[in-house]
Amino acid sequence: QVQLVESGGGLVSPGGSLRLSCTASGSMFSINYMGWYRQAPGKQRELVADITSDGRTNYADSVKGRFTISRDNAKNTVDLEMNSLKVEDTAVYYCYTYVGLIKRGYWGQGTQVTVPS
Repeated sequence: QVQLVESGGGLVSPGGSLRLSCTASGSMFSINYMGWYRQAPGKQRELVADITSDGRTNYADSVKGRFTISRDNAKNTVDLEMNSLKVEDTAVYYCYTYVGLIKRGYWGQGTQVTVPS
């Protein structure tokens, strides 16, 4: 099994910055994909950004230019640097990884990010 633990969430004023971190542990086989998703109250969970093992990245249009995803394969971590935060960024942010060997994904417990109006 793979366990994911997120950290770094909190309360930030509009225009502020925050850095989220996700650490993976346990058995890890053929892991290629890691990503950050978020879910606001009453809304569907959506992709924020993701990254492959060789460093290819993808961002949601709503965060492109403001957020940066990165990973450290040696440490099994993936970070999300969030800048110029907006009220609409308020959500629970989840780390996600996909294990290709067994075609299964794993979710972290989530960390709250709040940007008050």
